[in-house]
Amino acid sequence: MVSLRPLAGVVLASALLTGFTAAPAGAATPSTTATVSWSESAGTATTAAARPRNGRILYDRISGGQGVLKVKNGTSRDAVVTLVRGKSKAISVYVRARSTAKVNDVRDGTYRIFFTSGYRFSVSKGRFARGASYQKFDDRLRFTTTSSSATIWTLTLNPVKGGNARTSGVNPKDFPA
Repeated sequence: MVSLRPLAGVVLASALLTGFTAAPAGAATPSTTATVSWSESAGTATTAAARPRNGRILYDRISGGQGVLKVKNGTSRDAVVTLVRGKSKAISVYVRARSTAKVNDVRDGTYRIFFTSGYRFSVSKGRFARGASYQKFDDRLRFTTTSSSATIWTLTLNPVKGGNARTSGVNPKDFPA
């Protein structure tokens, strides 16, 4: 088992992912606003869902702590990172491709970390409509607060030379919804 240890108050956990593919050069990125288009055959307007903003909290049952989770997504795909405490989903955060997101108020405890990535995320369905992959970090993250410090974890969702964390694939049915 890979050991993740704090280094000067900050721990770097890097996922070595497989299956990520780069978007073709010149591919358009989804709009950050809702779009309306007309369907000539139906004669009605349809609205496409807006792409969530980077760092948007999609689910939250653990705020109020002093722990910090920083997620770096260096891939060409958007991602949702979910912390699970025990058997309960605790928090989910949206991290856009080639962006970094931060959760500042994680409560003390030990969490399993799941993440999904892909294209065209549906907030109402809680999943990616295209190219979805499902992963989890093999090690758990422990957040601890003392009178003089709080845990800060940094997760990197793209391969990093010398990275110290491993991931495993997850069946979509087993992914915390």
